[in-house]
Amino acid sequence: MQKLLQAKPRPWIMGILNVTPDSFSDGGRFFSLDDALRHAEQLIADGADVLDVGGESSRPGAQQVTEQEERRRIVPVIRAVRARFDAPISVDTVKAAVAADALSAGASWINDISALRDDAGMAAVAASSGAPVVLMHRAGSAHKQYLDFEYADVIQDVKAFFEERVAFALEAGIAGDKLILDPGIGFGKKAIENCQLIAGLTEFKSLEKPLLVGTSRKSFIGKLTGVPVELRLPATIASSLIAALRGADIVRVHDVAEVRQALMMARYILGERAFAR
Repeated sequence: MQKLLQAKPRPWIMGILNVTPDSFSDGGRFFSLDDALRHAEQLIADGADVLDVGGESSRPGAQQVTEQEERRRIVPVIRAVRARFDAPISVDTVKAAVAADALSAGASWINDISALRDDAGMAAVAASSGAPVVLMHRAGSAHKQYLDFEYADVIQDVKAFFEERVAFALEAGIAGDKLILDPGIGFGKKAIENCQLIAGLTEFKSLEKPLLVGTSRKSFIGKLTGVPVELRLPATIASSLIAALRGADIVRVHDVAEVRQALMMARYILGERAFAR
């Protein structure tokens, strides 16, 4: 994974493609195959290095989606995107069977917000495929991650979680150089704890795994700034840029062009040392 990320300047930008009717920010906008394909084309034109395709919303109160329905939503989109574009495609799912079908359709990454915990079969799918796997920190169990959790030290607690999940993944046969770590901004954390995680990203570099950070339009921005979801672009740019400066190798965003422009300016002003590992 490190070699892959070194193929072009970091940080990479992961463009979000939600094929859902109820995602918190863009639910329903790209639900049809044609709309999803047009949006994928725009994300790539704007500079996305990888596309993250999801068929089940993880927002608070979202309705759970059956395996069959999730597959119906995302597999045709992944197949169509792969037929037209070369960019890597990540499948955002916690279901092993959906991940397997997505990989067969042309996806090449797995983004599991449960860090291989929700589906006992996911680790085997990841190991046998050899795909890069995103392990995200999420406090609590599925659909209960938005309760107020108490951390002794949010950075050290998340780091301990990463250490345990990396060990689990290695034991399951997933190659260490295929693992990506995501601190799970917005998942079971208070607004200030999300800020602490972004500021403290360098603490995770000792794990020697690429870091992915997603702040795009999230509710903690609204809690801190008081602005509705449609007005959170400036804070998304700021938080994504700070995450990159603090060590994020990948930033996951809806607004690819705007974030890419901010990252370009940081690189022009500060040079490559701006994003030193």
